[in-house]
Amino acid sequence: MIKKLLGRVVRLPTGLRARLVITFTLVAVTASVLVATIGFELAKSALVERAEDTAVDVVERELDRIAFPIGRLRPGEAPPTAKNLEELGQSLDGPGRGVVVEYRGLLYADGPMTMDDVPNELYGRAKQNVVTQRRVIHNELWLIVGAEVYRRADAVVEPTGLRTFVFFPLRDEQSRLSTLRSKLTQGGASIVAIALVVALLSARQVLLPVRRLSAAAQALGQGRLDTRLPVHGQDELAELTARFNDAAAALELSVSELRALEAMSRRFVADVSHELRTPLTAMTAVAEVLNDDLERLPADTAQAVRLVLREVERLRELIEHLIEISRFDAGTATLNLEPVNVAEAVHGCLDVRGWGEKVAVTASPGLTASLDPRRFDVIVANLVGNALKHGGEPVTVSARGTENGLEVKVRDHGKGIPPEALPHVFDRFFKAGAGRTRSQGSGLGLAIARANAQLHGGTISVRPQTPGTLFTVWLPRA
Repeated sequence: MIKKLLGRVVRLPTGLRARLVITFTLVAVTASVLVATIGFELAKSALVERAEDTAVDVVERELDRIAFPIGRLRPGEAPPTAKNLEELGQSLDGPGRGVVVEYRGLLYADGPMTMDDVPNELYGRAKQNVVTQRRVIHNELWLIVGAEVYRRADAVVEPTGLRTFVFFPLRDEQSRLSTLRSKLTQGGASIVAIALVVALLSARQVLLPVRRLSAAAQALGQGRLDTRLPVHGQDELAELTARFNDAAAALELSVSELRALEAMSRRFVADVSHELRTPLTAMTAVAEVLNDDLERLPADTAQAVRLVLREVERLRELIEHLIEISRFDAGTATLNLEPVNVAEAVHGCLDVRGWGEKVAVTASPGLTASLDPRRFDVIVANLVGNALKHGGEPVTVSARGTENGLEVKVRDHGKGIPPEALPHVFDRFFKAGAGRTRSQGSGLGLAIARANAQLHGGTISVRPQTPGTLFTVWLPRA
């Protein structure tokens, strides 16, 4: 039962402070119980042994003083009488005692005890020597001393047949043991209380630096990399605090270097993207001229020009996306909110790109929302373009107002996105499937759509359908 109880205590979902206090308390309780038990048993043994020694001395001393003849009688000696047994019994009697004397048919009993109160096993053992036994008689503990008197006759020690049984009350010893038990219990309770106080103080002393370390670690996790802790003393906790400070300093240095490298990378991408716009503009102008003359060019030359035109368009889209991403990374992207008719905005987005006949739109004509028109156009264009390029027709767009904002859904009916690719569809430059590495598109469209939704305070989620894929945009009310 104790093991089960301790097992339950150990399995409790307590903190380190509670475990320290419980451990201290259990150790104190165990030590107190052991000390109290051992002390009580030693005191009990000493009291009982002293009582037995005293009782045996009294009985032996009085039996040695017997003056009347017992045992084998010599010529001229008269056998003992009842009067002699009475005198012996009175000499053995004392406060609260009981005496039973037996000699060859004669019996003397004094006090509340009779021969019937003498245990059989003690009666048999009394034939051999002075013996003792503790026994509860009449709801009270007694020490019974039994003895048979031996005499020397003709150089032979032989029993005389005189047996005495003296009942010594142990109420005084019981009272002392009860008092001792009470004192030990009070002392044990005091020790447990002191141990509990010491445990609480020790736990506080030990856990205070741990709490500080926890708070400092949380601060580091929140980005306050300059967090440091004062080092006090030279113990293990002080060493741990010093190691924490060293780790925090190293982390701050590493993060600073990474941030500097990231800033340089973002600046490099932004600079390169902007620098490419000038030659790209010239290339686009030349491409438009070539496009106008395609009908007059030879077939091989026309095919090469068409390939160049597609790649120029891809390069233009990539540069525009890189510039847009660089704005988000630099934190310079801003919102220009205004009331927008959602149905008109969706139709306008599709018509400008020539997708009006390929996409079915479901939206209430009177549905309006506070949006940044340009960024909302980017969100719809990227999602619909992704559905047309990599999904399958029919492609549908639905928009509706909710209690919390605007919900826009874009669904295609293609093969769908592989399950292992779903968590990464919004990653930059991610393209699901090896066959799409050279597919049309920059791999930045969905990332830009999500960034624009997050700039509005909204989200974009993706969910597989049968067949196809469903993208859901949620934008909160302004």
